[in-house]
Amino acid sequence: MTLRSVLEPAGMVIEHVQSNHEGVLIEAVHAARGRAAAIVINPGAFTHYGWGLHDALAAFEAPIVELHLSNPQRRERWRHTSVVAPVATAMICGLGGAGYRLAGLAVLELLGRSG
Repeated sequence: MTLRSVLEPAGMVIEHVQSNHEGVLIEAVHAARGRAAAIVINPGAFTHYGWGLHDALAAFEAPIVELHLSNPQRRERWRHTSVVAPVATAMICGLGGAGYRLAGLAVLELLGRSG
């Protein structure tokens, strides 16, 4: 199961944005304001220093699920700090690709649409 396979049957549309440029992600978050029901974000390396991304997410007024394929707490010490976590509603980490499916289930739960 994928994020799409969890959310589309619930009537939700997925918009996928991937970039190695923080500015592109910030613009996508700002564009989601007022029209997206939630954000699932895997911030990658921006987790640790993406303060612009943090600020954009802080302005988003709906659920935010922070997702990591690996568990940052089991990696190098400098990866233990997330600048996204303070503005995220929930965090899923360490479950590999299955984390995306679980993030979809979390979004439905947070939106009160879990069944």
